[in-house]
Amino acid sequence: MRNVVLTIESTACDAAEAYLRIGKFERYPELVDDVRSITVSSDDDHPGALRSDWEVHFRNGPLRWSEVDTFEPDMLRITFEQTHGDFEFFHGVWEVEPLGAGCRVRFEVTFDFGIPSLEGVLEPIATKVLKEGIAYALLQVLGDAAVVGDPAVSAALAAKLATTAA
Repeated sequence: MRNVVLTIESTACDAAEAYLRIGKFERYPELVDDVRSITVSSDDDHPGALRSDWEVHFRNGPLRWSEVDTFEPDMLRITFEQTHGDFEFFHGVWEVEPLGAGCRVRFEVTFDFGIPSLEGVLEPIATKVLKEGIAYALLQVLGDAAVVGDPAVSAALAAKLATTAA
């Protein structure tokens, strides 16, 4: 089981607006190449929550899952938990807090593919892909993003921006 935490700071977007933008998951495929599709719908089993069906590019093929997304606007928090899909276990949280005129976003996910023999190979790759993908998504969603406390992800984001600009 792997726990991934990524913190991003933005000066371009205040906390309330960031929370609204982050929760529009259906926009992510147009912003991030590795996100192939996201379908968002109401969830009759969880009143007040949404269901989102994700397909992302991972290694040499698609990774798919469905999750329940629970929005807590008073706390600027979105929790999510896989209901079915390619993970054995997948749940986490988006938390937004004010930071001056901007905001700080904390993304945390705990996941397990449920394949012990490949855990040492798949989970580190998935961690890297998740962190870099979320950092890039937040940059697109918020208008700017500075990775906090993770130089490797910060460097990967800068490299992606340089490649995209070229």
